[in-house]
Amino acid sequence: MDWVLCACVCFALVLFLVAFKLKCRTSPHGPREPPHLPSLPFIGSLLSLRSAHPPHVLFQKLQEKYGQTYSLMMGSHRVIIVNQHCHAKEVLLKKGRLFAGRPRTVTTDILTRDGKDIAFGDYSATWKFHRKLAHGALCMFGEGSASIEHIICTQAQSLCSILVDKAEASLDFSPELTRAVTNVVCSLCFNATYCRGDPDFEAMLLYSQGIVDTVAKDSLVDIFPWLQIFPNYDLRLLKQCVSIRDQLLHKKYEEHKATYSDHLQRDLMDALLRAKRSAENNNTTEMSGEGSVDLSDDHILMTVGDIFGAGVETTVTVLRWAIIYLIHHPEVQKRIQEELDSKLGCQSPRLSDRGSLPHLEATIKEVLRIRPVAPLLIPHVALCDTSLGNFKVQKGTRVIINLWSLHHDQKEWKHPERFDPARFLNSDGTGLVIPSPSYLPFGAGIRVCLGESLAKMELFLFLAWILQRFTLSTPPGQPPPLLEGKFGVVLQPAKHKVTAIPRPSWKTNTCEAC
Repeated sequence: MDWVLCACVCFALVLFLVAFKLKCRTSPHGPREPPHLPSLPFIGSLLSLRSAHPPHVLFQKLQEKYGQTYSLMMGSHRVIIVNQHCHAKEVLLKKGRLFAGRPRTVTTDILTRDGKDIAFGDYSATWKFHRKLAHGALCMFGEGSASIEHIICTQAQSLCSILVDKAEASLDFSPELTRAVTNVVCSLCFNATYCRGDPDFEAMLLYSQGIVDTVAKDSLVDIFPWLQIFPNYDLRLLKQCVSIRDQLLHKKYEEHKATYSDHLQRDLMDALLRAKRSAENNNTTEMSGEGSVDLSDDHILMTVGDIFGAGVETTVTVLRWAIIYLIHHPEVQKRIQEELDSKLGCQSPRLSDRGSLPHLEATIKEVLRIRPVAPLLIPHVALCDTSLGNFKVQKGTRVIINLWSLHHDQKEWKHPERFDPARFLNSDGTGLVIPSPSYLPFGAGIRVCLGESLAKMELFLFLAWILQRFTLSTPPGQPPPLLEGKFGVVLQPAKHKVTAIPRPSWKTNTCEAC
């Protein structure tokens, strides 16, 4: 019977160790580990993540079992999922610098020349100097700037002209929106616009979609980098698209360096060149106490690449979602049009009109809430051992803010699945309010979206110009657009057809033609 006694002792010892571990995890004397999904050697928690739901929805549902903040293993990488605003703001604001790191992945390294951009670049002295330089350059074209407003309005007018030519026809809005928004960013970055059919322009459209379809999707090659040795269609497509992008960027950069003048600033690339040369002349390539700062040509090129990412795909995606929800809710569309008519009449919308068009502004905010363009934001990395609420966080841990959960939290939002712009209006509908601290469409803190101001200007002006002139609806005999999105680096809506019917006042001579 000795073996029975031995087995009992071993069993008791195991129970003791489990109880001790649980006690340590819940000790009131210090932070404890967050609840975690089951994990297996090598593959981590991947088996627990198999689901028909996209990741942002699955992470939201897992709260029911593991709580609002929990951890999992993606291969060998520990990941904390944050589904509520208190911990999200601790990561983004209160401890923003401690969580300012970015993970290195195969796809983002290909996209950013090993992290030489701002969005995916890891936190460092070079990154801080790089962001400061880019932010300063963007400020020259910032909110309220006459130049960028003129650029957007010119493209909005061109878009309306195309819609007039295709009036009442069944059309896919996406290509026309993409061309218009891309031309805004091309004007901003290169002081150039392109017509349909231009080879460079068509190449931009091609590579942009390829990048959206392949990068930062937590694909297996990002979890297990050694899988690069095997054939991989997505990776091959990404490399092809990045190669096309880099050829275009390098061509524009060389043209700007050859024609650069200290007395003439044509666009953002000139502003970045000026800032870089000024920094070099002032010997700011060394920052005492923070390490060496070496801002290469690659950093400048990747900054422009970031502006395209922030200024094209995200903006087009939000515009497409806005059109879908306006089609589903014609009463909201009508209310915005009544507001445009009463406040602007035949005058074309300008940025200065934002304060007098609260229903349009509230609708944009509601679209950004109900369909956040990047539902999981970009992962953060803890740069040192720290804590998150009552949970301890080890250095190198990845932290994902589930913006979808924040924007659909039933404790923060009344009927979160309902499209209701009025939630962002005050009681008499004349002003805007933010009804919940859970609203973070562009992130926050030192990693806030670099293109936030540009995106807000584009969303307002494009929607105002379109809705002032057209009523949007589903083509006769076709079902309304789907409300489910395709998960990726942005949450894209499914393809759909739209009919743009010119409004009566714009069919006559009462108002100016598009």
